[in-house]
Amino acid sequence: MPALTYQHLFQPGSDPAAPTLLLLHGTGGNERDLLPLAAAIAPGSAVLSPRGDVSEGGALRFFARLAEGVFDVTEVTRRTHALADFLAAASAKYGFEPQRLIAVGFSNGANITATMLQLRPEVLGGGILLRAMVVLDQTAAAGSLSGRRVLLVNGARDPLVPPDHPPRLAALLRAGGADVTTAMMPHGHGLTHADLAAAKQWITPCRSPGSDTPAFSSSPPGTGC
Repeated sequence: MPALTYQHLFQPGSDPAAPTLLLLHGTGGNERDLLPLAAAIAPGSAVLSPRGDVSEGGALRFFARLAEGVFDVTEVTRRTHALADFLAAASAKYGFEPQRLIAVGFSNGANITATMLQLRPEVLGGGILLRAMVVLDQTAAAGSLSGRRVLLVNGARDPLVPPDHPPRLAALLRAGGADVTTAMMPHGHGLTHADLAAAKQWITPCRSPGSDTPAFSSSPPGTGC
């Protein structure tokens, strides 16, 4: 079995039918940053939250950058595969199914969610990407994201994400067959209650009508929520 190479926390869920959430923090964060968000949008879900293993002046990230918004493709690709391999090992250890693993990433965490969807789609069932940008300017392989839902939430006043990046990223993921929903908030790079509301609304269709329990048991294999 591959090693669990990232420092992380895993919290079992109280609802065995609920999706497992993968929490991926932004630059300078840690594995606890997004726990309150997870509890708010999907109570009862199990949570897997790794800590970024790249230091940028002491601020932890999931891959290095050359400058603001400038990336080394080789570095990004290597780190993406490393995290995907960790997820495969974590799935075996903790017993969750990859197609029921929903990534919730903020900033750098959202960016590596996008690159995993592009390069290693088999390890995720879908994702909520908060303030993501285009890091790898390549389409997902045709059909590789069929049945997977993705939410992109960006800020209209975000100084870090160029305004053309959200639609470009949506197109790159849709090329692989993903069902991509986009939302533009009248805010900057930081998260707000509006982001939480959008994430909660997006994840609600996973739940059975009239119930608080996600309806994954009736979903076809490989279908992400």
